[in-house]
Amino acid sequence: MEFELESGNKISGVYELDGHLATCNLNPQVRVYGEKLVDYEDKEYRLWDPRRSKLAAALLKGLGTFPVKNDSRILYLGASAGTTPSHISDIITQGVIYCVEFAPRMMRELLTVCRARENMIPLLEDAHKPANYQGLLEKVDFLYSDVAQPNQTEIFMDNMRLFLREEGQGMIMIKARSIDVTRKPKQIFREEASFLKEHGFRIVDKVDLDPYEKDHRCLVCEFAF
Repeated sequence: MEFELESGNKISGVYELDGHLATCNLNPQVRVYGEKLVDYEDKEYRLWDPRRSKLAAALLKGLGTFPVKNDSRILYLGASAGTTPSHISDIITQGVIYCVEFAPRMMRELLTVCRARENMIPLLEDAHKPANYQGLLEKVDFLYSDVAQPNQTEIFMDNMRLFLREEGQGMIMIKARSIDVTRKPKQIFREEASFLKEHGFRIVDKVDLDPYEKDHRCLVCEFAF
């Protein structure tokens, strides 16, 4: 029942129910984004929609690395209304996820989710300026970035340097069309990967998100010591 990665490892806290990804609902009987709730063996699960969550899409497309445990400390850049963070919240029952979101309208929706989930900490901050929220969180085990900006990779690296533990890993969802709509996505993916390597990061896993998300690539990175 636990979901198995392409590498053969199973993910604690992520499940497969009748061909659908799911997480065990930390806040029973409450939906976050209209997702289906399923009762199975005396537990309630939330189906995880890969067309609403890039992380779910990456898992279904064959991601081989998912460095999240039930006690992980996580920084999430671009938390939006809390769709994907809420599923991570289900997984890290003994951990915490710091949710950075800049747009006030999205933050209002995110706050509603966070109020019902003690392991989700909302931060109304600009991911471009990580020093502004440096005093609000600890070093983290995992950094997830889903920021639609032309300099999204630079934002990711700046936050990785400031907040990630040495042994930690980060995941970035590269949005080719947010970087340059005039060039081919594959060219942009290559350039962003080279940019990461030039600045001291090693790519340990990658997967494209088509057909769930067009022109997106997920990269898992760590410091290259």
